[in-house]
Parts: sequence; C-alpha cells; structure tokens
Amino acid sequence: MFLRYWGDPEATAEALDDERWYRTGDYGRFSGDVLQLESRMRDLILRGGENIYPIEIENRLAEHPAVAEACVVGVPHHQLGQEVAAVVVLRPGAAPDPEELQAWVGDALAAFKVPSYVVFRDQLPYNATGKVVKREVEEDLQAEIS
Repeated sequence: MFLRYWGDPEATAEALDDERWYRTGDYGRFSGDVLQLESRMRDLILRGGENIYPIEIENRLAEHPAVAEACVVGVPHHQLGQEVAAVVVLRPGAAPDPEELQAWVGDALAAFKVPSYVVFRDQLPYNATGKVVKREVEEDLQAEIS
C-alpha cells in the first residue's frame, strides 16, 4: 500500500507489521477464496469471556420486518465487563416491544448474544461517509442506562 508515514516511524510501526501487512482494525472471514469484511475489531463486545461481534446481531435485527436500522454496542456491566445493547430505528407504523426483538435474536443466535437492552430511536448518528458513529451511540446509551 505504502512504504511508510513520512517522518513518523512510530505511526509506521503501528500501521505496518514486520512483513508490511497493513493493520486495518477490521474483522473478516474467508468464504472460499474471498475475504469478507464483517466489522471493526474495536466494535468487539467482551461479555463474560465471550467475544461478540455486533454485526451478527445487527444483521439478525435487520431481518425483522419492523426494523429499518440497528446498531449494536457494548455497554459497561459490573460483573461481565460489557453487556449487549441494541439501538433500533423502526419502520413507519411498526411498534414491537423490546422483548419481541430480544426473542427474535434469541431464535437464531446464542443466548449470550441477545441484547440486554433494546432502545428505540428515530435515527442513528452518521458521519460524512455514511457510517454509523458508534461512539455517539455508546455515549447516548451509557447516559440513559446508567
């Protein structure tokens, strides 16, 4: 991709490994010969020793007919480290309760991946490139859940 950061050896060492592989911070998997990027490693939720990738839960929630958008983040938990929380934007006229969406996730995913919190919002915060700003979602939830 590039040789180095100009005049910044620390940034170069942080970005490139010894074999010059670029550390993107993305999580992915191979499907045959194709690498499919799934999520950002920083988004990983550590719940009681379990690694939870939010994209899996977001995809499941998006399959629900009432859900327009979903964002899943980890929120602090005093014993488990983090707990799963989902912020959901509903389709017009839809009115499921949080328990319905938790059951929907639980029907397809492991119990530890079911969001402990399901919060409804009118919209999610996006940046200029069209990505959800998860840090804003996390801050909003922590203020509400605490």
